[in-house]
Amino acid sequence: MTLSVPWDIAGEPGGYRYSRFCELYRAWEGRLSVTMRQSHAAGDKLFVDYAGDGVPVVIDRFTDERRAAQIFVAVLGASSFTYAQAIWTQGLADWISGHVGAFEATGGMPALLVSDNTKVAVIKACLYDPQINRSYTDMAAHYGTAILPARPRRHIDGRTLAARAAAPPHLPQPRRGQRGDRRVNDPAQRGAADPAARHHPPQAIGGDRPAGTEGLAGEPLRVRRVADLRVSIDYHVDVEAHHYSVPHRFARAEVEVRFTARTVEFFHKGERIAAHQRMSGNHKHTTVPEHMASSHRRYAGWTIERIRKDAAAIGPATAALCDLMADALLRQLLVTPAELNR
Repeated sequence: MTLSVPWDIAGEPGGYRYSRFCELYRAWEGRLSVTMRQSHAAGDKLFVDYAGDGVPVVIDRFTDERRAAQIFVAVLGASSFTYAQAIWTQGLADWISGHVGAFEATGGMPALLVSDNTKVAVIKACLYDPQINRSYTDMAAHYGTAILPARPRRHIDGRTLAARAAAPPHLPQPRRGQRGDRRVNDPAQRGAADPAARHHPPQAIGGDRPAGTEGLAGEPLRVRRVADLRVSIDYHVDVEAHHYSVPHRFARAEVEVRFTARTVEFFHKGERIAAHQRMSGNHKHTTVPEHMASSHRRYAGWTIERIRKDAAAIGPATAALCDLMADALLRQLLVTPAELNR
């Protein structure tokens, strides 16, 4: 990359002409301390980070409505194979989506994922035992790789990541005199969070693909979120405004909840105790009869229709008496039989 690129992007920084800008830059560069050249084995490390301040995306060409998109970047250490993807946010789902796109672009899995101590990846930074986001850890386990965050409070690591993963010259950055807009008429056209994605070919150094891999095998990853919640006294757990049942013996216990867009799973001390299909919110309940206590199941089963059926099995006189009593009760309550059954 020549100095004309940052000078052009910044738009004559400080009012300096290009020749003066080059002189000042070289003077500043001469004061830098020496650096260590690092060698990376092919397929060993994939550096991941966000680049720059993002780019504006025109999501409605009629109203000229715009939305800022973040640029996720992944770079293989040995070849500098660069993958860039525009995503809407720096949240967990988009962070993992960027990784999946990078894995598909490289055609294999690196041994290590090297990231900065961003909150979406590292909950608690530590030199010896960093606490990694559990969903991020699940993603790494799913694809058979490991996560190596940068050392905390080490600015040199941050600069290394920025140089590797966040500042390749071919990334889409707006230049002087250009609006830099990406026009996307419908955000769902590119997966609702992928207005642009591309990669840069590797340098000719023998490749940087993990040996013995041909594409990504197995089930595609579904982004899964993890939370620790407490079971209520009615043996249901509130997950995003919907209540799911677990076996009644776990009432008041603390459980681990793992949920995707389609499923909700509950774990207690590492053992899965319940699984449900993901439902909408509105504070509704999903209850599995086997999770209920036996007395609760018996009580829930005593509907007006069941009572009439059992009475008919005893005899016609019992059935007639039951009908008279039920009709009198319904008139007293002023409800319909269907409402009473509910």
